[in-house]
Amino acid sequence: MIGAKFRQLVYGLAHAPVTVGYPLEPRVPDPSFRGRLTVDTGRCVGCGGCADVCPCRCVTLTDVSPARRVIRRHLDRCVMCGRCVDACAYGALALVPDWELATRDRGDLFVEQDLYMGVCDRCGRCYVPPHPLDRLRGTGMRIDEPALLDGDGARAAGGGT
Repeated sequence: MIGAKFRQLVYGLAHAPVTVGYPLEPRVPDPSFRGRLTVDTGRCVGCGGCADVCPCRCVTLTDVSPARRVIRRHLDRCVMCGRCVDACAYGALALVPDWELATRDRGDLFVEQDLYMGVCDRCGRCYVPPHPLDRLRGTGMRIDEPALLDGDGARAAGGGT
């Protein structure tokens, strides 16, 4: 028994440590690591491509009125699959190699945008300049979260009295 412990001690002293000193020496992730999702709200045009492809429903779109669209991104639900980044034709979304995602406030993981949209004269649907994702969306207003609708928005969406 003492011989086995002595061999283990000699082996441990002869080889380099396999652990990392994480809190004091943060480890740099691999560049291809899919980490935290970042949203550049200045580049987002509200096309809805990210909401169409998100498997976790992290992104919800609600047309509050014919000219206003609310986009909510719940980053605490995100599984970092990268589908939204691939679908974004405007480069507004990116997965950065950051794996320290802990926060004390859940509001840090919530992004809400209130966008003014153009309105089609024929169908009344919100639109952005044409791009490949236009074929994914249906016609008419989109309502993922009906609770966001106020009295005027509910009537415009056909849900009012």
